Amino acid sequence: MMDLNALRQFLVVARLEHLSAAAEELRVAQPSLSRTIARLESELGTPLFDRGGRLRLNGAGTLFRGFVERALGELDAGRRAVAEAVGEGFGTVRLASETFLTLTGPLAAYKRAHPAAEIELHWAPADDMSRRLRAQEFDLCVASQPIHADGLEAAELLDEPVGLATALDHPLAGRTSVTIDDLADQPFVTARKGHWQRRLLDRLFAARGRTPRIVCEGDESSAIADLISTGLGIGLVPSLARRSTTRAPLAWVDVDDPDCRRTLTLFWGADSHLSTAARLMRTTITSWDWLAGEPHEKR
Repeated sequence: MMDLNALRQFLVVARLEHLSAAAEELRVAQPSLSRTIARLESELGTPLFDRGGRLRLNGAGTLFRGFVERALGELDAGRRAVAEAVGEGFGTVRLASETFLTLTGPLAAYKRAHPAAEIELHWAPADDMSRRLRAQEFDLCVASQPIHADGLEAAELLDEPVGLATALDHPLAGRTSVTIDDLADQPFVTARKGHWQRRLLDRLFAARGRTPRIVCEGDESSAIADLISTGLGIGLVPSLARRSTTRAPLAWVDVDDPDCRRTLTLFWGADSHLSTAARLMRTTITSWDWLAGEPHEKR
């Protein structure tokens, strides 16, 4: 019978594809971790990793990882369901997003309405969300770009245009609209690869056979806005950000392209057991009026 701890250790090695880094994260000795993986492979009757050069998860390992993630996810869901039933409480909701600036309104409303519920917030790129939802590492995920995967349910929250932000004294600041061709030689301040804003920027330019000129990459939306306001470069910013009371002093210009949009979507596992806290969070987020910044029922 497979040891649960060995399976959890396997997932860390599979994620990092590096024994010493995995051993450090797990706080175990590397020789011990190597023996654990070797025993697992012996029990399965096949290698799970290719070891030529650096460690790489092979086809069998990738297949096995999916089953292990789902199995451990189910066990964890069962543990949380029992704890919730015995304690007669709300339980915990684990919410992941690419950015939490968008979610500050519904999160505040949720906490006011359900102070006893526990909230865990996780940052995650969209590429990781489907796998971690199916593994039940997260209960809910909010993404600003499409996630195409089986076993997920979704609710569209907001579809909005994405515009151009510039410094107040930028030559484009007085324009009512611009095309992507108008921006061909402009310096851009944007997010790192994988973030929805960066993907949108790359996709819009690629459609015209161009590559954006990027002078700065960052992870913090507020820092990106501040850098744009200094005149370092221009950037794509969703309409929702224009209504922020704490935004940097920027000029906003419409982008004349029907594909320059963001679709904010809530995802959850189709077969996942959601705690009371998670179900209430789903209701709060899906009933939120993103344009008014309040629940729909208060309008």
